[in-house]
Amino acid sequence: MQRDTLSRRTVLAVAAGCTLTSTGVASVVGDTADTDGGTVTRTSFPIREGTDEETTVFVMTADAEGPTAVVVGGIHGNEVAGYTAADQIADWTINAGTLVVIPEANAVAIERGTRNDEEGTNLNRQFSEGETPQTELARAIWDVISEYDPDVVVDLHESTDIYAGDPTDGVGQAIFYSDGDEATAVDVAEYVTRNYVDDPDLAFQSGPFSSPDSEPNGLLVHKAARDLNADAFLAETLSTDVALETRVQWHRAIVERLFESLTEAELSADDVDETSDTEPPVARIETVPTDAAETTLEPGQTVTLDASQSRDPDGELVRYEWRIGDDGAFDRTGETIEVTISENTEQSVVLRVVDADGATDTDRITLSAGC
Repeated sequence: MQRDTLSRRTVLAVAAGCTLTSTGVASVVGDTADTDGGTVTRTSFPIREGTDEETTVFVMTADAEGPTAVVVGGIHGNEVAGYTAADQIADWTINAGTLVVIPEANAVAIERGTRNDEEGTNLNRQFSEGETPQTELARAIWDVISEYDPDVVVDLHESTDIYAGDPTDGVGQAIFYSDGDEATAVDVAEYVTRNYVDDPDLAFQSGPFSSPDSEPNGLLVHKAARDLNADAFLAETLSTDVALETRVQWHRAIVERLFESLTEAELSADDVDETSDTEPPVARIETVPTDAAETTLEPGQTVTLDASQSRDPDGELVRYEWRIGDDGAFDRTGETIEVTISENTEQSVVLRVVDADGATDTDRITLSAGC
């Protein structure tokens, strides 16, 4: 189950009414909507208007205060999942804070389907720290980001190879983080792998940004972290041999988990309701027959999956969600469900439990049947 509504603990914003006076463009008001958290104002405006590089910035501002998040996609035009996910994120609804999204940062490269623009310029090398960005497009993007002065910046990318500790050999399935954000990146990598990745070879890894004196440099997230003191992350998915829909789902899950993790970390004691849960839930799958996950089952055999031993240490579980197979969707609910196993099949099963505060935990087993 994909969640598109971000709660107080899941979004990060500048006070309502912020305009981009320093960029020379006026915010174009779109509409307002009422949510459980109050009113959300949606605005949008172009940058590089009237040029081939023209693209749109989307801003969602809730009337409830909170930190600010910026999500960028499409800095490289051939990294389709990144800008597709960012385009979907621009439609998310927030209950607190401000969400700024630039889905298609490099419109020329996206139109060409290439990493760089028609001049061969790599947009993600134009953001030198402590300096004015080198190109007009980079300056326009930076004007937006610096004006909103975000708490969090997330840049969505793709790679043709998997990260194995050396970014020169490929960076797919990785989340790169700024100083002080290692624990958050590790948590997000583990969460997305546990909930959305079925192939262990595609498990997400995490790694630190390169230093200012080493390659690669001039990246947007480097400048955001070091010039604006933002928590900055660069997410990379593997672009080869994985369906676009799956890669987009991974990007969306990364962004959502980052928002959850960072917002919870920023809550002060005064922000937390003392009557709410403070410990995460624990998911646990039991089966009938009891050894179903350790033995080869008969084709057509039905297994009962039981989540009743899951618990919330200081509250109640409000939802039990199940994902059966590799389609990536938590589309079954209930404390117990039944699954019938097909011939010559290995079927992954993931349980996700949710407590009253929206905190989650997962458990996973694999069921297999012989011929």
